Amino acid sequence: MFAHYINRKRLSDTFLELISINSPSFNEQEIGEMLAKKLEHAGCRVEIQEYDRSFNLLAFRKGARQEAPPLLLNAHMDTIEPTEGISFVVDDELVRTTGNTVLGADDKSALAQIVEAVTVLHERDIPHGDIEIAFTSAEEKGLFGARNLDLGHFRSRHALVLDSSGSVGRLIIAAPSHLTYEMQITGRSAHAGIEPEKGINAIRIAARIVSGVPDGRLDEETTANIGSIRGGTATNVVPKEVLLSGELRSHTAETLEKTKRSIYETAHRIAAEHRARLRIEENIEYQAFRIKEDTPFLHFLQGVFRKCGIEPVLAATGGGSDANIFNQRGITAINLSNGMQKVHSTEEYISLKDLFNGCLVLLTAVADFGDTPL
Repeated sequence: MFAHYINRKRLSDTFLELISINSPSFNEQEIGEMLAKKLEHAGCRVEIQEYDRSFNLLAFRKGARQEAPPLLLNAHMDTIEPTEGISFVVDDELVRTTGNTVLGADDKSALAQIVEAVTVLHERDIPHGDIEIAFTSAEEKGLFGARNLDLGHFRSRHALVLDSSGSVGRLIIAAPSHLTYEMQITGRSAHAGIEPEKGINAIRIAARIVSGVPDGRLDEETTANIGSIRGGTATNVVPKEVLLSGELRSHTAETLEKTKRSIYETAHRIAAEHRARLRIEENIEYQAFRIKEDTPFLHFLQGVFRKCGIEPVLAATGGGSDANIFNQRGITAINLSNGMQKVHSTEEYISLKDLFNGCLVLLTAVADFGDTPL
């Protein structure tokens, strides 16, 4: 119904303009200014919500359908690095990186889709309920923008998050909790050539811990990883201190707690065996969510996809998104795939067909929201 309203060239031009802007986490000022102008041109009221390290871009568009509840649209403005000096080509209906940087389709394809959908609503005067938009910052560094988002600005109880890879059609209905931790292992320094027996080698202890704790995919819902190790000063010094940084993810709170306890107990045992000290600090980055399959909002979205000629596929993910934060804070949020492929790599690409389909699904969802009870 709305397919012929979408300006395909404008949509692709907006996307190419967005990916040409370097916007690593906490450096979203330039792209934020551009997006603000485009949203204001589409009849939105724009606000900037600053926090200590960056800002979130909020936008609001009043709708003529007073009976329809407000709907929140979300994407993030930052990209994983490297994006400095981004180079891309448009080849056979694909937009892809030339291989030196990421493309930035994560998540600028979503930004372009939202901007085009709202612009079409404005140009065509299509009836809709109130629209609320949150373009967040520093999502790639741990959902900083969403975690600092002041939800007092919004009335929406439902949100569409456009931040999942794969061809358009996937609906993410489950994502895990994410816990990060840092272990500080403290041994004793000594001269490595004169009296090494007087030292306690923190690097060797760290190596034993790394090899002794669970790692990788533990079950279909749980993963563990130690991602960095820092320590030591010189080859002639028995290293006194090492820092290990790791993470756990699980869809199940009990499994997360059990795995964490296993890792910590193993680390403490190994440290004690070598007369070293161990300090562990942890942080819960975000909580798991799961959307029940009989949820009316999910049924509504499945109908939207079918109306657009796309068969919906329900999926769980091992990664987090702003949807975790929204669901944690009482807003039913479903993350939709928006066409980006091989994200977080220098092989990233998106097809122009998926860019269009993502916009079509979004436009249809906004126009039809409120037609069925939720």
